[in-house]
Amino acid sequence: MFALITVFLCLLTPKQTHAQNDGAAIAGAVGALALVGAGVAAVEQMKERAELTATQWVLSNHPEMSSFSLKTVDFDGKKVKDMSSASVISFKIQEFVPEDNPVLNGKKYVLLGFTSHGWINEYGIDFNKVKWFMINRSEWTRMMVAYVKVASGVTSDVESDIINGKIVNRGVRVKGKNMVPFYKMEGDMYVVTDYSNEMKFVYNERSLGIFLKDTRDLVQIKRSSLIELHDFFYEEN
Repeated sequence: MFALITVFLCLLTPKQTHAQNDGAAIAGAVGALALVGAGVAAVEQMKERAELTATQWVLSNHPEMSSFSLKTVDFDGKKVKDMSSASVISFKIQEFVPEDNPVLNGKKYVLLGFTSHGWINEYGIDFNKVKWFMINRSEWTRMMVAYVKVASGVTSDVESDIINGKIVNRGVRVKGKNMVPFYKMEGDMYVVTDYSNEMKFVYNERSLGIFLKDTRDLVQIKRSSLIELHDFFYEEN
């Protein structure tokens, strides 16, 4: 009898241990999923707050705009820790004529919100630490001309290539050909151009850096956002 009990206990113990391990694993997975869900919810909440604040900024500063669409570019697929270090949040804006099932076919704008250190903290988002610039197509073209010239060293007219092409990692591509190649540089090298009274453009390691003269912050527009915003203005080309 003692031998049978011993065998039974030996057979039972691994199963119990296995069950406990399975339970711990399931609990851990549920906890991890909860954390992921909380992170996703936090980013979605940030996105909604950002869109609301951006809309309020447009309503306050551009009362002539009576019907428009505003969409966030930078929040998709992001984690909270990524957004806390974001340097620019960007929005695509397009006017339309109010009607049933309206079509977005009006003027296009890009709204850039330059963030500074501490714009996200334990209390949420502090939009007082965001500096806003709204840019139309012609201003965007001037910005890209200045950026492409400082990134490539080209002094000739590049506006046609910018309008008809795409800005990619290695330069400006028109119909599959790299018409304006960018410098190949190390990460600790910078080329600077004085763009306006508000900002300087800084080319570094195939990225567009913007130095805000007022706040003395050097921020960076992600290449993926830069490409998306450029395509937004010139997708019909």
